[in-house]
Amino acid sequence: MDEIQAVVPGQRGSGGERDGGRVPYVPGFARRAVVGTGVSPKVRGKELRDRVPRSVHSAPALAADRPDAVRAVEESNRGRVPELAPLRVGRMAAGPFAFLRGSAGLMAHDLAGTPVTGIAAQLCGDAHAANFGLYGDARGRLVMDLNDFDETIVGPWEWDLKRLATSLVLAGREVGADEDVCRAAAFDTVGAYRRTMRLLARLPALDAWNAIADEELVSHTDARDLLGTLERVSAKARNNTSARFASRSTEAVTEAEGGGRRFVEALPVLRRVPDAEAAAVAAALGPYLETVSEDRLPLLARYAVHDVAFRVVGTGSVGTRSYVVLLLDHRGEPLVLQVKEARASALLPHLPAAGFLAPDAGHEGRRVVLGQKRMQVVSDILLGWTTVRGRPFQVRQFRNRKGSVDPLALTPAQVDDYGRMTGALLARAHAHSADPRLIAGYCGKGEEFDEAVAAFAVSYADRTTADHADLLDAIRTGRIAADPGV
Repeated sequence: MDEIQAVVPGQRGSGGERDGGRVPYVPGFARRAVVGTGVSPKVRGKELRDRVPRSVHSAPALAADRPDAVRAVEESNRGRVPELAPLRVGRMAAGPFAFLRGSAGLMAHDLAGTPVTGIAAQLCGDAHAANFGLYGDARGRLVMDLNDFDETIVGPWEWDLKRLATSLVLAGREVGADEDVCRAAAFDTVGAYRRTMRLLARLPALDAWNAIADEELVSHTDARDLLGTLERVSAKARNNTSARFASRSTEAVTEAEGGGRRFVEALPVLRRVPDAEAAAVAAALGPYLETVSEDRLPLLARYAVHDVAFRVVGTGSVGTRSYVVLLLDHRGEPLVLQVKEARASALLPHLPAAGFLAPDAGHEGRRVVLGQKRMQVVSDILLGWTTVRGRPFQVRQFRNRKGSVDPLALTPAQVDDYGRMTGALLARAHAHSADPRLIAGYCGKGEEFDEAVAAFAVSYADRTTADHADLLDAIRTGRIAADPGV
């Protein structure tokens, strides 16, 4: 993946230049500097406040040509499986929180008119409160982090943070919290992001990269009210495995039919596919192997491909092509892979308006996988990408001990705790690509930035609520079809 550069970068030399010592400057590394000399990234970040005062982040700037909510949903449905579009609309109609989750492109359109510092980071692109969760590492230990990267792209770090804060306001409203609590949740989310970035900025680079282990999250973010919820989610996640999914979703195949197991339809979520379609997906796993780390190939070589099915996925992704592939080892133990279509990031068309390049991803599956690896502390060991019938796909383990806190199942008293935790996790993810000293320098010690983004979040939550109401009106009048589905 191309190197991330801030709009306000430090000077970079070319290969072969001397850098004050006996060895030449090496591109890709920092320039040599005498400690304590020069303008530090933290100071450069602080200087950005003169050009972009922190207070200017407080208000959304809706363009005159903003599409109405229904047209935005219709446009985002283009290129998806047509018969699944009503199901996607139905899920977005569940409430403003769900509407926001499915409208990353519309929010990016709106964010493109807001101030940015010019500091680039690898964005989640959909840093919605529902897109954080637990998953298993290579040893089966649970990790908590961002877990949805369909929209990942290099862009303004503020966009992720504003989206997260807005989603916390909407979550608070839907669980019955009053407006002061909802605003406090957004404020606390931003505050945790800012304080975490300041912590990372003070640490040696390697320590900052590995800082804030998951077992430290609760104490770091003062999220003790979440302990019971996290324990329940963790217990459930440990049982959320390929083996458990396969035991419920597959059946034995007789020796006369070839043996092994195959998927059983569970409409409308899981359906069998024609032989030619299954064969195309299976064949695409060959090129996928070329994208996986070579040390994983002996592991995958111990599994045989047995079956392929189509499985409907979550709110923002409904209508994209997504398959589950059943693999069995020599004992008949299952491993299930998800082969999920990767569309261009919904943020891509809106980056130029914010002063960022709109890069050519080359392969959208590769964009998703490398963006995920760049942001997470540890990623799925079987991540890769491939092409099926000319369309780009990402490949990953399915049900890899995944679990999540449902923000709409929290109590009003827990919403700000969850906000602080996700704010810290987002800062940790951004610091893997953006220099934390730059962002910390800009955000500063005080709460001015927290106040501004919290005000934005409340205003944009109001806008989202109005958009959701427009969608409901369109459904009632028949302008757009909706299926509540499952």
